[in-house]
Amino acid sequence: MVEISAHNHGFAVSEDSQLGGAEVTHMNLNDNSIEGIRDTERSVFSVQYHPEAAPGPHHSLYLFDEFVKQVHSTAASQSRSRDR
Repeated sequence: MVEISAHNHGFAVSEDSQLGGAEVTHMNLNDNSIEGIRDTERSVFSVQYHPEAAPGPHHSLYLFDEFVKQVHSTAASQSRSRDR
């Protein structure tokens, strides 16, 4: 998938950065800066651009859907742990 995004390159994650177990999920095709990572051991992910920016109102909805899915999964897991 290719996304058009607005971003701030006053700071950036480069390919040689120590990602501490995270995997790259988004890369800028213009300058190869890393724009998204996901932790492979925890339910954590991030993007380093403005996902709500153009080209449309639902362009990045999948990011928010993933966040809500992770919140529900974590809540269900914690509820099961308390019930034991």
